[in-house]
Amino acid sequence: MHEEMQRVAQVAAPVERAKAASVLMTDYSGRVTELARIRREAIEEAAAGGMSQSEIAAHLGVSRGRVGQLASQGPPPERAFFGTDMVTVSLGGKYEAGKASEDMREVVAREDLDNFDHLRKLLATLKLDSKYEVIPPTGIVNLNRDNHVVVCGPRLSPIIAQVLEGDDHLRFQKDRAWHLMDLKTQEVYRSPMDEDGSAADYGYLARLPRLDGKGTFIYIAGIHAIGANGVVHYLENNLADLYRDVRTRRFSTLISCRYDPKTLEVIESERVSPIYRHEA
Repeated sequence: MHEEMQRVAQVAAPVERAKAASVLMTDYSGRVTELARIRREAIEEAAAGGMSQSEIAAHLGVSRGRVGQLASQGPPPERAFFGTDMVTVSLGGKYEAGKASEDMREVVAREDLDNFDHLRKLLATLKLDSKYEVIPPTGIVNLNRDNHVVVCGPRLSPIIAQVLEGDDHLRFQKDRAWHLMDLKTQEVYRSPMDEDGSAADYGYLARLPRLDGKGTFIYIAGIHAIGANGVVHYLENNLADLYRDVRTRRFSTLISCRYDPKTLEVIESERVSPIYRHEA
């Protein structure tokens, strides 16, 4: 850290030195936020393990009251589920229907834009900034980066389809229509939208491996676009419990949802399959 500050202090041009200082301050600020989260999580784990506030205070060399303050400072532990810095949300894009080839533009489904808005608000409560990008209709997306959420069905991205084949528990499949299948129980989950037109759908939620083997990304998709909204709704209401269960390990599970057909707002969501862990 001292060397980094010395490097900045030695930048000759004043404006460049100020710029370098600002960049380093932003980096340090992010580190402080993440360290506060780690400390809060550690205190909560110690308390859950049976230690009293007085015992924790003795170990930390602070007062009992200070332990209470530290336990409430910083972002909640489940922030780590998404990452430690700016989160990029990749949304599946497709060509606008009904246009001549020279006029075709890449568009994103309304449901996916709503998804980003909900994710943005959720991430803000975790002290994480976010931005979105559109995956081109070719389906080519860079999965080899940190702090990444992908919202894109396998039919829109061959890269995603290949990664999903590595899940030995749950799978998107297609016969007369796209559906989800639990490979362990052989249970098939068909969208009520396709069966009887009901305002309900299923979604897939997972932490999957990056192609470079150096990390993971969060993956969200529905049988239809609204199914992904159901997954986001589930995260909004169950993230803390889910994080306590899986932390940042690889997993996959299925979510069902019901929605208002007029507003497309998800009314309720629930997990309908086990949480399958992909790591020993």
